Parts: sequence; structure tokens; C-alpha cells
Amino acid sequence: MVYLNKILMSNPSVSISAPLFVTWYQCVVTALICYAAGKCGERAQGSTYQAIAQHEGGSPVKPSFFAQFPKAEYVPETAKKVFPLSLVFVGMITFNNLCLKWVEVSFYNVARSLTIVFNVFFSRALLGIPTSWTTIMCLLVVIAGFVMGSTGELNFSVKGTIAGICSSLFVSLNSIFTKKILPAVDDNHWRLTFYNNINATCLFIPLILIFEANTIIDAMSVQLISPIFWSAMTVAGFFGFSIGIVTVLQIKATSPLSHNISGTAKAAVQSMMAFYIWGNPATFMGVLGIFVVLGGSLLYTFVKMNENTRSPSPQPIQESEKSTSASN
Repeated sequence: MVYLNKILMSNPSVSISAPLFVTWYQCVVTALICYAAGKCGERAQGSTYQAIAQHEGGSPVKPSFFAQFPKAEYVPETAKKVFPLSLVFVGMITFNNLCLKWVEVSFYNVARSLTIVFNVFFSRALLGIPTSWTTIMCLLVVIAGFVMGSTGELNFSVKGTIAGICSSLFVSLNSIFTKKILPAVDDNHWRLTFYNNINATCLFIPLILIFEANTIIDAMSVQLISPIFWSAMTVAGFFGFSIGIVTVLQIKATSPLSHNISGTAKAAVQSMMAFYIWGNPATFMGVLGIFVVLGGSLLYTFVKMNENTRSPSPQPIQESEKSTSASN
């Protein structure tokens, strides 16, 4: 998904230099998939109820995979309640894709590594949740890795790094707003995903008209009539939604800890492969920064899981508790 988005964000032979338009289209694809999944969910739930009625008193009926998806309907009153989250969501995915456009893929995870720092900060500042010294030590490890990775990056991009920091900030805010707004959609992440992407689709339109209208007009006779361009755009949107499904299924089948561990391993492999696939120049300090960041993030996960088992008090926002985005 990251590699495909990198192509869409920075390869002029395949895509266009219009990250807002690319992100908008991925939101459209995600919203359409949510709608189709909701239709399948309606039918699946009806079939399940029918099967239960027919087999009442017998063996339990296993619900269909699509039964987890609620009916996708857009209620303006609910959309207004979700709107503040949608503003944060737009900021999150915009800066995420801008970061990917401007930095090397191998540096991408380092540039966006300060999310847990913002998580702990906002948990303390907004929710009043105390922070342990072990958590602070983990954050210092992550910050040290960020500095190492930035120092060792040969093709260092100031604007790309700033976009990565802004992305981390909005990811953390997204987690907080998601917790706050979930009750408005009956605590259903899929319903929230639908509303979020519909709202985001509308919010992106004026931004595209202001910043990217000329670029899109210039591309009308080339990329915008290319089946390769639209295929890559659609596949990227589908992958974004699929990652959300896989995340939910993985956490249900294992645990948030296992999910974070596998995510850390994926980030390490992704960064190392980028040196080969994209030909990103590697330095000792740059590679060390990647592993220090990932090691600090993994250590933070273990510390928070251990604290959660010992204390029933409210816990800081976890990075894994995000609403599904179009560009994961």
C-alpha cells in the first residue's frame, strides 16, 4: 500500500502531481466500498436471521462475513456530529500522503514516528492521564531514533519531515476524536468509516479547486484518460479499505499487542526493502534510526500493555485505535 501510494504521489509517468486529488479519489473508493459492503451486510443479516429461525434449537449458525457491516446510510444530523472528526481525518491523510510524496520510502516510518509522543502528550494535557517514567523513557528512545534517522538521511526533506510530524499530530488527534464521536454512530467503526469518507470527499473538493485545478486540467489529455492511472488509483483505494478489515480481524483473532508487534515487523521489512526497491541511499545512522524508532515503539507497546493489566484506570489513546483511513 505504501509503495503504491508512493508511485501515485511522485511518479509523473503514472500519476499526476496532485496529492489532494489522489487522496480524494481514495476516499470516494472507500465510501463506495462501505456502501456496497453495507448492502451485502443487509442481505447477510437477513439470511442469518432466516437460518436461525430454521435451525432454532439445533447447532448455532455461523454469521456471514458481511454481517459485520451495517447499512450504509447518510443521515445529515449524524454527519454533523462526525464533522469535527472528519476535519482531523482530512488533515491526517493529507499530511500522511504529502510526507510520502516528499520523503524517501525508507525514511517514511521515521518521519511519522512521533505519533506515540503526541498520544501521551494529549492523554496528559486533555484527559489528565498520568504518565509513568517507563513510558517517558520509551518516548525518549523514539525521539532519539527520530533524530538519528533525520541526521542519517542523505536526501533529507524539511517539508517532508514537517508533513510527517503534522501527520503524527493528526493521527493522535484522530484517535481522541474517534473515541469521542463513536457513540454517535452506535460505536460502529464501519459506520464511522462511511461517514468520515463521505465528509472528507466533500471537504477535499474546495481544496482541490484552490490548489490543484490547473494541474488536473493539464493532465486531462494524458493521465486522466489512462487506464493504468485509474486502475492504480482504484487498487490503492481498495487496499486502504482492506487494511482496515485485516486490522480489525487480526485484533479480534489475536490481541492489540500482537497487532502492534506485527505492525512493527512490517514497518521494519518495508523500510529495509525500500533501500533495494527504490534505491534509497543507506547510511549507518539512518538504518540505526529506523530500528531505534521501531524498537522504542515496540517497547512502548509492551509497557502500556503491562500497565493496562495492572491498572483499571483510563489509559492513553493507543495508536491502533484509529478509524479506517483511505491511505494506511
